[in-house]
Amino acid sequence: MQFHPAFIRHITQTLGTDAVSLLRALQTEPVTSVRLNEDKLQGKGLDEMLDGASAIPWSSDGYYLTHRPQFTLDPLFHAGCYYVQEPASMFVEQVLEQYVNPYSVVLDMCAAPGGKSTLISEYLGNDGLLVSNEVVRQRVFILSENIQKWGCGNTIVTHNQASDFGRNTPNLFDAILVDAPCSGEGMFRKDLEAVRQWDENLVAQCVKRQRQILTDVWDALKPGGILIYSTCTFNEQENEQNALWAAENLGASVLPIQIDPTWGITDSGIGYHFYPHKVRSEGFYICVMQKDEAPYTPFRIKADKKHGQQQIKGIDELRSWVQQPDMWTMHMEDRFINAYPSLYADIIEMLSNRLICISVGIGLAEVRGNHYSPQHGLAIAKDFNRESFPIIELNLEQALLYLRNEAMTLEDAPIGVILLTYQNIPIGFVKNIGNHCNNMYPNEWRIRKL
Repeated sequence: MQFHPAFIRHITQTLGTDAVSLLRALQTEPVTSVRLNEDKLQGKGLDEMLDGASAIPWSSDGYYLTHRPQFTLDPLFHAGCYYVQEPASMFVEQVLEQYVNPYSVVLDMCAAPGGKSTLISEYLGNDGLLVSNEVVRQRVFILSENIQKWGCGNTIVTHNQASDFGRNTPNLFDAILVDAPCSGEGMFRKDLEAVRQWDENLVAQCVKRQRQILTDVWDALKPGGILIYSTCTFNEQENEQNALWAAENLGASVLPIQIDPTWGITDSGIGYHFYPHKVRSEGFYICVMQKDEAPYTPFRIKADKKHGQQQIKGIDELRSWVQQPDMWTMHMEDRFINAYPSLYADIIEMLSNRLICISVGIGLAEVRGNHYSPQHGLAIAKDFNRESFPIIELNLEQALLYLRNEAMTLEDAPIGVILLTYQNIPIGFVKNIGNHCNNMYPNEWRIRKL
């Protein structure tokens, strides 16, 4: 791997003689790690994958694996039982625990593919609300897929610019995560294209873009709110200098994060670095800022026309499909019905009117004629009441056939919609019509190659 001379020069200026160790580490194989979705697993499965695995010290559910499995061939991966994620990215959990109340409204501004968003949604649980945003259209649908697979109904996936939030949702969010697009130095050993594309002009372009994102989204953060800024790069321009620029120009204070010295994380005084020669992870930088307190007008929700539960016929059937029906507001848009937390119904309905929403809460049902057909999002939601449908357990071969979205035949199966499970974990629905089953797995999510 040949690094740009300017990169070597900059990293040497930053780390001194330690730069040699970092450059060597960037020539080694990257680690493989996962974060478990314990609510879905409940102690089941993954024995083979986790054989010999070791815990990631700053994560409650993260593990280093001894090998990289073929995740595509594991139905539990598609069911959202775990997420393949960089160890350093899991450090966001520490920031949330130290600075963010679970009863918060949080924005993940640059969220795709969704690792940090699934972590935030897990932390907030049924108490808070997450808006998970991605500006790149091709990536926002991947984000929505991963959010739905994780199964928390407390999340809205949006496709908007940072300025849309600053303009349309002033003073709404208790915390905002900006995992900013960057020059990608920390991913060099995973992405040879990043090595080839890197130069000083790219760094300068990234700095400008990062500052614009921070400026545009800043008004959406409440005074006293928390801004988490992170990148997957090493240089000071995109990291420390940007943090200082934001603090001085936008009005904030840089906050410390409590870390264990044994973790190997480097405290630069203005944020924290994960260097691959010191930490088992790819490169990562994270900084926490608190917006200055000031007199302000709290965010007020305008009276928008609501589409509540009373407009949905046969709502008792839909309520029986979730475990805690009183916790959910059910909303019909065209022929689709979603369920989202009643605690945040006013905010969610307002955001649906002001932003481009890709998915909201749990995809519950589609109206087909005079009956309801369950959406796939229901089967993989954590609050799904699986007793609402007949259940058939699949073996591995059958499960992979289903995940390829192919037609299936199930012996002695009842007629109608059936919930399929693998290792007793829901993976989706089929509709048995007698001689075969219509596969209800989303075609755009299907496994294309085995």
